[in-house]
Amino acid sequence: MTNKVYVGSLSFDTTEDTLKDLFSQAGTVNSASIVMDKFSGRSKGFAFVEMSSEEEAKKAIEMFNGKELDGRNIVVDEAKPMAEKPFKKF
Repeated sequence: MTNKVYVGSLSFDTTEDTLKDLFSQAGTVNSASIVMDKFSGRSKGFAFVEMSSEEEAKKAIEMFNGKELDGRNIVVDEAKPMAEKPFKKF
């Protein structure tokens, strides 16, 4: 496991500062980044939060998975590496 967690089912009203404040209850937050749509500039509804240690990441998953944030029950899980996409020829 890494010290990075995935946070899904976010409200469009949730900000990176909101995530930092919430996850700081589980330990030191190194960064929080909401993934934005490059065309609309709107949140895609998920984010990644990097904690300072694996133990704090595990604690954050236990504390916040299924909890309500900004009117939505969020999903918090271990961040997994992005799968490699096959190259398509046209």
